[in-house]
Amino acid sequence: MALDVTIFSKWLDAYGRAWEQRDPKSAARLFTPDARYYWTPFEEPKRGRPGIAEAWRAATSRQKDIEFRYQVLGFSGQRGLAHWSCSLKRVPSLQRVRLDGILSAEMNDSGLCTEFREWWHSDEPRTGAPAE
Repeated sequence: MALDVTIFSKWLDAYGRAWEQRDPKSAARLFTPDARYYWTPFEEPKRGRPGIAEAWRAATSRQKDIEFRYQVLGFSGQRGLAHWSCSLKRVPSLQRVRLDGILSAEMNDSGLCTEFREWWHSDEPRTGAPAE
């Protein structure tokens, strides 16, 4: 099955719904059992559905009132690219935070993600000085 905008958008809709509902099990089901999920380019990937679900559980436990949006940028072969943004409230401070990023998802013929990479930034105040 060739990846197209309809298939990729359906996957992104489910991804966003899982995030907004803080549902790590639904999120993990979007990935193959042996998927690799690169949260940032500098961390080791989360591996497999259990690793992805646990990372999502930990992250979303500190979030509420999540609003996810995306725009498909394109795809090549089985890889889709999208710009995404999200706003949420941090728990327990209830500070509103905005996130903005790019994601790359390699899909298999069943519409599941085998490799996920994202690059993102937030408007949360930083503690400490940036590296010089």
